[in-house]
Amino acid sequence: MIGSSLGRERVASKGWGVHNTIAAALRAASDHAVVSVMPGIYHENLVLDRPVTLTAERGPGTVRLVAAHGPALRLAASAGEIYGLVIEGERGQAAVLADTGAMTLRQCEVSGGHIELVGDAATSVIDCGVHESGAYGLRLSSTGRVVVRGGSVRDVSGDGIVIAGDSAGEVAGVLVRDCDGHGIRIGGGARCVLVECEVSGSARSAVLVDGAATPVFRGCRIHGNHTDGVWLNGAIPQPPTRQTPGQAADSHDEGALGSGTQPHQGSAVMLDRCEIAETGPGSAGVVAGNGARAVLAACQVRDTGGTSLAVAGHAQVWVRGGSFARAGANGVYATGEATVTLVGCNISGTTYTAVHAAGTASAVLHDCAVHDVTEHGIHVTEHAVARGEQSRVTGAGLSGVFVDGDGDLTLRDCTISGATTGIAVHTAHHPLITGCDVRDTVKAGIEIGAEAEPLIEDTRIHQAGSAGVFVGERAAPRLSGCTIADAGGSGLVVRMSAAPRVRATTIGPSTKNGIYLEDSAAGEFDDCEIFQTGYPALFIGKAATPVLRRCFVHDTDEDLSMGEHAAPVFENCRVADVKKSAWPADDGTRSRLALRPGEVAAAPAGAQTGERNNPAPQEALSDLLTEVNNLIGLDRVKQEIMTLVKLMQTVKLRHEAGLPPPPLSRHLVFAGNPGTGKTTVARLYGRILAALGLLSRGHLVEADRGDLVGEYVGHTAPKTQATFRRALGGVLFIDEAYALVPHGQPGDFGQEAISTLVKLMEDHRDDVVVIVAGYPREMERFIVSNPGLASRFTRTLTFEDYGPDELVRIVERQAEQHKYTLGENTLNALRTHFEVLQRGEGFGNGRTARQVFQQMTERQAQRVVDLATSSTEDLISVLPEDLPQ
Repeated sequence: MIGSSLGRERVASKGWGVHNTIAAALRAASDHAVVSVMPGIYHENLVLDRPVTLTAERGPGTVRLVAAHGPALRLAASAGEIYGLVIEGERGQAAVLADTGAMTLRQCEVSGGHIELVGDAATSVIDCGVHESGAYGLRLSSTGRVVVRGGSVRDVSGDGIVIAGDSAGEVAGVLVRDCDGHGIRIGGGARCVLVECEVSGSARSAVLVDGAATPVFRGCRIHGNHTDGVWLNGAIPQPPTRQTPGQAADSHDEGALGSGTQPHQGSAVMLDRCEIAETGPGSAGVVAGNGARAVLAACQVRDTGGTSLAVAGHAQVWVRGGSFARAGANGVYATGEATVTLVGCNISGTTYTAVHAAGTASAVLHDCAVHDVTEHGIHVTEHAVARGEQSRVTGAGLSGVFVDGDGDLTLRDCTISGATTGIAVHTAHHPLITGCDVRDTVKAGIEIGAEAEPLIEDTRIHQAGSAGVFVGERAAPRLSGCTIADAGGSGLVVRMSAAPRVRATTIGPSTKNGIYLEDSAAGEFDDCEIFQTGYPALFIGKAATPVLRRCFVHDTDEDLSMGEHAAPVFENCRVADVKKSAWPADDGTRSRLALRPGEVAAAPAGAQTGERNNPAPQEALSDLLTEVNNLIGLDRVKQEIMTLVKLMQTVKLRHEAGLPPPPLSRHLVFAGNPGTGKTTVARLYGRILAALGLLSRGHLVEADRGDLVGEYVGHTAPKTQATFRRALGGVLFIDEAYALVPHGQPGDFGQEAISTLVKLMEDHRDDVVVIVAGYPREMERFIVSNPGLASRFTRTLTFEDYGPDELVRIVERQAEQHKYTLGENTLNALRTHFEVLQRGEGFGNGRTARQVFQQMTERQAQRVVDLATSSTEDLISVLPEDLPQ
């Protein structure tokens, strides 16, 4: 018998008392025996289906196992170990295959072929090397607990490590280097953990995570790869601007990921204390696309050829701590419908913008530091939304914060310093800037573009190189409780046709004027203080018409300079310690005004506060009330509107008389079925309030659940705030408001939208009116869903369904507008049609009437075309037979 009583079998290519092949030794070995192989080359295909140890007797590298065909080594035993072998397989084939059992491969070298762990194998691969293999070096798709620890995968023609299926293994301390494909590729439903791995020299993305995989990376180092560092779930679209986030990946073989691959379901990835560095030209550090979700905790992303972190599609990325440094493009780029949340991050040295949000993306920065960037610190554009809290932007080459397009922004308790321009607002939205500190800028501290209407509260602007705050043409910002100090130019510059509303703001010292109003500028300035100006404290340009109430000018050489035909209004203003007090020019229509030290300037005769830009409000109001009366039906609603108008006129009269107003809630509930004119009345209501001087604009902003409620945690409040700010000065009309409280979903995000809405209504109770609309019974449920709603919506207008005669009148009006005639017979047939029409869930009242008219004109057209000849009378006449069946 060959072997020993100790359970040891020996193998040598020649010699007495040994096996000449490893297969023979394995057949002879008992369970748990050791098969010791002498140095040599063995051309065999081995199957280990019993628990034995196969070892190179003279140490690693002395025994070469070369496959004749197929796997050189198949592992299927419940235990055992293979130690120190050099295993050579066919290129593109598995050199080592494990499909069951729990064996260990230790200090082995595999070349040519790859290692493949499938089935339910619980194989351990310890300190092994895989090199010069084909499609991949190491493939894990086993449902067993696979452990790969130490060793390397290098010089692979395809992907270095592929983890697929439902693998839940651990890969630790592995070096992946110089692969022609991806360094590590993870897909399917893999739930693996990768610890302190290093990936370098990959021709494609160093790490690709696809499908519904949920890997965790801890302490990994990814550097020196030819394209992107980490790519999460698919490609990211190339943006149209030069802020290119990274180079798109080439198509890849989905089959390698196994049948569990679901490329659009979305991966969930954790990167913990990882380092991603030195990506290829134009390539990103981390890319998240499609539905990927990722958390980056204390990661370092640096020296990337493109953007450090690019997020697109519906991806959601949370970053906690760590840094993004020296990016070849942007620091963080978000586009599509992506969201990115940055907490405690440091972003520096970017070639483009530090944080760029585009598309409809959402970006949040909390306690972040942005510094030394070539372009903007934060740029919000297109339809994106950004929120900055307790963050710092220092040393931006362009603007510290820049919002344009239809972007929206909220900044709270942030510091902007050392930028060319501190904050630049060029958007149709109403960004909110509150509690911020803007200082040491080369140009303006805050630049407000044409027609922009931001809200700026409790913000300090100091040491601006030019204007402290610059207000562009036709802009209407609101400043409250701000300080503008040490401006290199004028403290506040107001361009032509702009009309800011400034309250409780201190301006001074400033090198030039305190407030400079260009020709034809306007605005309201309440409770402001202006002092220590190098030029006159107030410059009011030609034909400018500002209103100043309770303002105080002091400690300056000159208080006032006015251009020709300037028509300011001063109410209870005073001056003190002014060396030279100026008299305004007399234009022949206004009284000559003087501001002398300690005196109060009275308003000129005929000047009426609140009516300056509305010379004939009663005429406009009468026109609007005529429009209300001309509405078809809605008798109860019309009566309610008239009552509200009279009540609001009384409020205005009492205010002008110095009396407190009666209790009044302008917010309304419109209860009624679809098509009963709720939107039309809401639009008229806003215009009426504007005519009364109770709203500054009176425009209507329509919204529904989709405009207010986000799809994930943290998105709802910003969406609600953005929509609400668009309605400032007008009416926010929320249709189907009951959808914010869906049945049986107490944890729905709609409750957050309601809570946010209630607070905003309180904070801006004089600036906006909210109307909620929907089915009567559903609206009752909506109002009782939150105590704050019941106290703010105290009046309900009920919109009754239209009767047959009213529906006929709607069709008649449609016919008049489109130059059709309806004869008496047609009107009678139409009335009968509406009397018998079923009023089910699809009945839309006025909408149904308009649809009926459209169907009538279509049938009439078919009839007229078939006539041999047609007259003008034929073209405009709608007959009873044209009614829909």
